[in-house]
This record gives sequence, structure tokens and C-alpha cells, in this order.
Amino acid sequence: MSLFSDNIRALRVKHKISQEKLAGNLKITRGRYVKYEDGTSEAPYDILKQIALYFHMSIDLLLSVDIRKINIENLIKLEGNRLILPIQVDSFGENYIEIVSQKAKAGYLNGYADPEYIESLQQVSLPFLGPGKHRGFPVEGDSMPPHEDGSIIIGRYVERLGEVMDGKTYILITKNEGMVYKRLNKNKKNSLVLESDNSFYPNYEVKASDILEIWEYECNIGRSDKKQTLSETESMKELLLEVKREVMEIKNNTSNT
Repeated sequence: MSLFSDNIRALRVKHKISQEKLAGNLKITRGRYVKYEDGTSEAPYDILKQIALYFHMSIDLLLSVDIRKINIENLIKLEGNRLILPIQVDSFGENYIEIVSQKAKAGYLNGYADPEYIESLQQVSLPFLGPGKHRGFPVEGDSMPPHEDGSIIIGRYVERLGEVMDGKTYILITKNEGMVYKRLNKNKKNSLVLESDNSFYPNYEVKASDILEIWEYECNIGRSDKKQTLSETESMKELLLEVKREVMEIKNNTSNT
């Protein structure tokens, strides 16, 4: 028996559906379905998708999580059954926010859809954030000033790619790049352009098909009290403005003489 076999059996029993009825809804024979449930045959992708849609359950969960050990009612169901996010609340009914520490970051790409992994993360509650599912992610490097190493970006989960707004910052979880925090633009078809606020780092594209999760910036938790200095770009702007002011003064002085 596989985890998938155990899961579809548990779901069928929970919904009080016979094997024959479920097979009929999937438009396959009962004999074929039984092989999936007893683990003697693996279901092809089209059948996996049909079963996931039938039970309103993500394929990730069906294949990788023992759903008998979790409370399905306490999961957030997202459009298209792309994935299901676990949600927990404190004694006041406020949503807990999971914090992905630097130590936990390495395993997040594999565990992002596993409720047991998510529940193992450190949790905090920030009631002022309002509705939506939030999660905290670590900042690395100097590509997105003023955020520094050790800071935590709190993001709100974005369900649809169409919700992404040009020029805003987001945490992206991608298949190839892993976890990144960038400013996004949708000026490319079927892809996003990722921009760093530090001009030293070049822009690059990520295909929509490579994106696993998007979290919109809500706030940050920082540990540094270092005095903020002007960035290279801001310094250049200040210099150009000063030159412009001096040129205007020269012109005014010339016209008055």
C-alpha cells in the first residue's frame, strides 16, 4: 500500500462513497480503480487530476501527506486545487504566522505543501495584519535595501498570478531559484521580471510555470538599528539636483547682469 492508496481509501470512506460509484464518476471501471486503492497499480496523471478535483484536494497532499493525521477542515483551499495551506489560530482566534528561519529555509522548497512540516515552524501572531494567510521569510544579501541579513519579511499569500501588481515587492518560491525577495513586473508574457532595489544586481525573468508560491510584502521584522545611508542611486540623484540648482543660479545671475 502507498500513501496515495491510503489517502484515497480514507477519503472515499469519509465521504461514504462506494468503489463502484467513485469509479463511475472517474469514468473508469471498478476493477481499474481498485488497483489504485490497493496499491497494485499507479494512477496516471489524468486520473490523479480527476481524483484531486473530485475530493477538492491538491495532488501534492494526495501523494505526500497522510491526510488521516491532519484536520482537513483547518486547511485553506485554493483555486484549482493547486495547493492547500495549513492554518492555525491562537486562543484569541488570530491566525498564527509561521516563520521560516535560515535553518528551515533549506527544507522549505520540499516542505511548503506538507502540513506537518509547516506546523514544525516557529509561530508568531501579529493581529494588526488583518485578513489573509501570512508567513515570514528570511532576508539574505544586500539586493533589497534597507532590508538586511537577519531581517524577516512578512508576506501575504497571493492566490492568483493576476493579483501581482507591478512595482510592488514579493517573496517568490520557485523551482529553480528557490526563495527570493524582489520587486516584480508583469511586462513579459507568461513570466515575471524580478528587479533588485540595489542597482548592482541585474534584472532577470522567471517563468510563471516555475513559480510555486508568491507572498506579497506586508511588513518586516528587523534587528538592525544602523543609521540608514543614501544608496548609490539616491546619492547620484542628489548630486544631479545640486548641479541643476547651481546651473539655475548661474542663469539667474547672468540674466540679472
